[in-house]
Amino acid sequence: MSAAKPLALITGVGPGTGAAAARRFAAGGYRIAMLARGAGRLKELEAEIPGSRGYVCDVSDEDTIDATINAIRSEMGDPDVLIHNAVGGVSGSEVIEGVLGNFLDIEPAALEYNFKVNTMALLHFARHVAPAMVTAGRGVILVTGNTAATRGKAAFASFAPTKAAQRILAETMARDLGPKGVHVAYVVIDAVIDVPWTRKAYSAQPEDFFIQPTAIAEELWHLAHQDRSAWSFNVEVRPFREVW
Repeated sequence: MSAAKPLALITGVGPGTGAAAARRFAAGGYRIAMLARGAGRLKELEAEIPGSRGYVCDVSDEDTIDATINAIRSEMGDPDVLIHNAVGGVSGSEVIEGVLGNFLDIEPAALEYNFKVNTMALLHFARHVAPAMVTAGRGVILVTGNTAATRGKAAFASFAPTKAAQRILAETMARDLGPKGVHVAYVVIDAVIDVPWTRKAYSAQPEDFFIQPTAIAEELWHLAHQDRSAWSFNVEVRPFREVW
């Protein structure tokens, strides 16, 4: 681990949860390695968040992940915290073509892509960062998910299986790494996250319909700093009015 301020690596740094997590951990004294597909937002966040550095990375590609991790290690050191927030299934305000539908209607390539982003990327990133965490006897790996990880609705045949696999992979990691001092937790976000495109899509909904990215980030911060005698794995967050 770096002798400098601790380092948090966050994937999927978009306008919602990823950016909020970057701000929260930076405010708590971390340096931040921010990963996203677009350079523009990363540059804006670099200018805003002290101690942050952006890395353009397509997490569906293993070679790109390898190159990005190597660059982060060279420039910033080994991460103390990994937050895998990148999600396959939604791109900006548009659902990827073929992602919604039952198993007969979907494009098989959509399921394959989602699996690469949601599950395989978690595997690749964890394999890179976990050994140094185990050596240090401490570290945190957090994964953001949603209710698709716990139920397979008919219209989400290309998405729900990949989130369920992601959750189970995280659980296998938690069982292996926990006794070695590394905390792994999975956060089910049972809500519509408050970002510009969801506000537009759900314009008729009241303010308390949405979950705030800052509130999700606060829960991620809490999980990353739980006492070792009371570590959580399965965590669910939702607005107080959410029916579940």
